Amino acid sequence: MAVKPFRYEAEGWGVGELWLDGDRVVWHEAPRPGPGPSAPGPELTGRLRAYFACEPVFFDDVELDLERLPQFGRELAAALRRVPRGETVTYGELAALAGRPGAARAAGTFCANNHLPIFLPCHRVVAAGGIGSYGELGVAYKRRLLALEGWRG
Repeated sequence: MAVKPFRYEAEGWGVGELWLDGDRVVWHEAPRPGPGPSAPGPELTGRLRAYFACEPVFFDDVELDLERLPQFGRELAAALRRVPRGETVTYGELAALAGRPGAARAAGTFCANNHLPIFLPCHRVVAAGGIGSYGELGVAYKRRLLALEGWRG
């Protein structure tokens, strides 16, 4: 099956993009300001809109394309998907949850290269000394996502 892109608009957030191979998510870009979608998307885009509208939506049932990840990346992804909504872990804690205590830097690199935000919720991973970064979307976006999930940090 060919990978197909879909755009969705999340009110107050902007437009996100989702690439699917059948039902499997292969890429996701979190919403940012831009022109709206041209056509309705699959059910999953509705779930993303609901998530960004602060509804208690979960994505642990969504199949993700993790085949290109090394074994430790797949272990980090699995550990990250177990971090509950509204909670955070440090990069060191994420590495330990994935079975490699002491690999905080590798966990940070994994999060920095995450191409499946929200599905692999790296916004729930914080630095030991503070909130940490959130790539080109910035710390304010990360704080907004955490607030949306009820984080009180």
